[in-house]
Amino acid sequence: MKKLTVIQTLPALDAGGVERGTLEIARALVAAGHRSMVISNGGRLVKQLEAEGSEHITLPVHKKSLASLWQVAPFRQLLADIQPDILHARSRVPAWIAWLAWRKLPANSRPHFVTTVHGLYSVSPYSAIMTKGERVIAVSNTGKEYILKNYPQCPTEKIQVIYRGVSAAEFPHGYQPSHTWLNQWQKDYPQLAGKIVLTLAGRITRLKGHETFITLIEELINNKQSIHGLIVGGAEAKKTAYLNELKQLIHAKGLEEHISLIGHRSDMKEVFSQSDIAYSLSSQAETFGRTTLEALSIGTPIIGWNHGGVGEILTTCYPQGAVTLQNMTELLTKSMQLIQQPDPPKPITAFRLKDMCDSTLAVYEKLSHSKYE
Repeated sequence: MKKLTVIQTLPALDAGGVERGTLEIARALVAAGHRSMVISNGGRLVKQLEAEGSEHITLPVHKKSLASLWQVAPFRQLLADIQPDILHARSRVPAWIAWLAWRKLPANSRPHFVTTVHGLYSVSPYSAIMTKGERVIAVSNTGKEYILKNYPQCPTEKIQVIYRGVSAAEFPHGYQPSHTWLNQWQKDYPQLAGKIVLTLAGRITRLKGHETFITLIEELINNKQSIHGLIVGGAEAKKTAYLNELKQLIHAKGLEEHISLIGHRSDMKEVFSQSDIAYSLSSQAETFGRTTLEALSIGTPIIGWNHGGVGEILTTCYPQGAVTLQNMTELLTKSMQLIQQPDPPKPITAFRLKDMCDSTLAVYEKLSHSKYE
């Protein structure tokens, strides 16, 4: 097997699904004996990336500004110096920089260009860059349908669906946290004692369904259910006003004793393990829905709107949790059923991290043996 040099590029390495996927593929490349490199503006995950055997090059490829075009020449020089086999762009600004740098290199010696459509981006010439790869990876069938509908100039044969995945070792079925963690959890949130815990995880933003969740908790309390709602997720500075709106809504409904806003958590595996039911209520379809998969992987039931990537995951792994979009009656009925008759998910066999890594490396290896397009 030929040893490949693969460069992945993304805005930064701080936090998020794109960042995690980049690290996972980097780790798989190193394990397979390839050279793994990442070009980004840096961030707190660089240390982990390098500790796991990859190289990082810091370049300001993150700013949504015409000034970013100044990075095209340095990026082209890096490609000329490194001569990678594969250049994989995972976000729009670095994809534009990478593509503009790549296309001016000699066609017979430049790397193969791969893109991944991680999100259902606004449809525009700016977003179209994510369909310019020789191979365009979609992270779900929802992603593939989005590409085909909005960018018909992208040939179907160039698109390959590679679902994101979770590690059964990292999110084992039946997971239970340490006694130390549990003791601290019970100390921090005594209001959960003896209650059925319902959890909505997601950034504080209007699209994530927080108001729907608050209304659901109100309905369940009115139905005499012994429950407590957890809203988990941080609010960026520009979302502070919306966070305050949610607090006012909770107050207006008299639900302060029944809903806790606990902010950003980096221990979601543990939080999900202490949740009786988790929810995915984004009004806008998500391309994938990693937290849905993580909760199911450890055995926590999920109820979610049956659309986008979350709908695909639920249909495959936990169909009893899929609810018709915006159908509050069905959402309440399903919640009551699971509260009264718990139905934990079986161990899942789809959407595994190893499958994602194997499929992505197979794309790299197949391209590296093909003629340049």
